[in-house]
Amino acid sequence: MKRFSFSNFMLIAGMAFIYLPMLILVIYSFNASRLVTVWGGWSLHWYLGLLDNAQLMSSVGRSLEIAFYTAIAATALGTLAAFVLTRIPRFRGRTLFGGMVTAPLVMPEVITGLSLLLLFVAMAQLIGWPAERGLLTIWIAHTTFCTAYVAIVVSARLRELDLSIEEAAMDLGARPWKVFFLITIPMIAPSLAAGAMMSFALSLDDLVLASFVAGPGATTLPMEIFSAVRLGVKPEINAVASLILLVVSLFTFCAWYFSRRAEEHRKRAMLQAMEETAKGA
Repeated sequence: MKRFSFSNFMLIAGMAFIYLPMLILVIYSFNASRLVTVWGGWSLHWYLGLLDNAQLMSSVGRSLEIAFYTAIAATALGTLAAFVLTRIPRFRGRTLFGGMVTAPLVMPEVITGLSLLLLFVAMAQLIGWPAERGLLTIWIAHTTFCTAYVAIVVSARLRELDLSIEEAAMDLGARPWKVFFLITIPMIAPSLAAGAMMSFALSLDDLVLASFVAGPGATTLPMEIFSAVRLGVKPEINAVASLILLVVSLFTFCAWYFSRRAEEHRKRAMLQAMEETAKGA
């Protein structure tokens, strides 16, 4: 019988510390009582009540919309930045460029949010854009913040690639853009998916940046929850948080499942190629 070690205990304790509060939140989302801390039996009342809470559901829609567009923009910009950092070893200002790309990782969000707010105000006074702060300014702020994470993830993957595959394709007559879309992108697809999912989660979770650059009528879900919690946690918040946990879990499982199938398909293709090579020899 395997001995129960201290490391196993710490692993279980750490996982319980992370996931037990989420489990409690999901359980209390089915609480029939209006008091969050008092159990009053099982009920779906608060899930059905979400349909009548137009303000909360509007903030959910705004957050999902901003997170979706942020994932797309941050993945595109972060991938370009990663290619510059990994494929161009020497150019003037490379150290400065790398520092600017990774600066949002270590810079406090309060400073970033205040800087972007001052930038938007100055631009509105100079050129008249943006005319007002809203979803667009939040999207720009989130894209600026999330691009750094995508650049780090994608650059780590690019450094592991075998450049001989791309060089062989170009030697056979493939143009650089064709090599990029047909060879490089499929090889770094897992890192692109990871960066997009990370950007989506960071944007959906952000409170500080959105609080600085948001305007009237552009309240996101974290801002709505934060303002509601100061007056006391409402049961509807537990319900909407449980639904978000469900959606994120499903997306994570689907990403893991498809990446696992792709990896198994790649291994089978390699084995088949090795067998055909052995038979030809």
